[in-house]
Amino acid sequence: MLKRIGIIVLIIIPLSIIAVLAFSDKSDKNLSSPLKMKIENFTLTDIYNKKHSLSDYNDSKAILILFIATQCPVSNAYNSRMVELYNKYKDKNIAILGINSNKQESMSECKQHAEQNGFKFPVLKDDKNVIADMFEASVTPEAYLLEPETYKILYHGRIDDSRNEDDVEEKDLEKAINEINSGKKVSNSKTKAFGCTIKRV
Repeated sequence: MLKRIGIIVLIIIPLSIIAVLAFSDKSDKNLSSPLKMKIENFTLTDIYNKKHSLSDYNDSKAILILFIATQCPVSNAYNSRMVELYNKYKDKNIAILGINSNKQESMSECKQHAEQNGFKFPVLKDDKNVIADMFEASVTPEAYLLEPETYKILYHGRIDDSRNEDDVEEKDLEKAINEINSGKKVSNSKTKAFGCTIKRV
């Protein structure tokens, strides 16, 4: 009898620990895992057939990479906010690049989507999701702030804390950009991005 109780306890305790850890990961905006340190320079073509490299933006204060989609409802919920980000920071020397890595979303579809939504920042097509793999990006929208020249990741995660713009309480990405513009270290460098899974090849 005691042996049976001991076996049950040994099973229950690990399961309880796993459950607690799983809940904590979902409920906490901060992630304990470290940031991927930096990205290599790369070149992609935009929706107007112009090539862009990270090195083209080395004179910026920071380079913002936004992984976006044309069909994802979560990414589309952020379209106007991405336009606002561009308008707010275009004259503050923050470079903004959108990247579409979804295999099912063509270059022509990306062009139509960008024009319909008023995207003035370059939208690049990542064929075969090579760049998404390098960033280890998993969802849309997902944001990365890079240090020019070194391409060290200064911030990685969500744009803000709610798909519904009216419910936003924490603008994590804007806070990080403002800290960089003020010459400060980013105080919260990693949050949990949420959205639609990037559809890889």
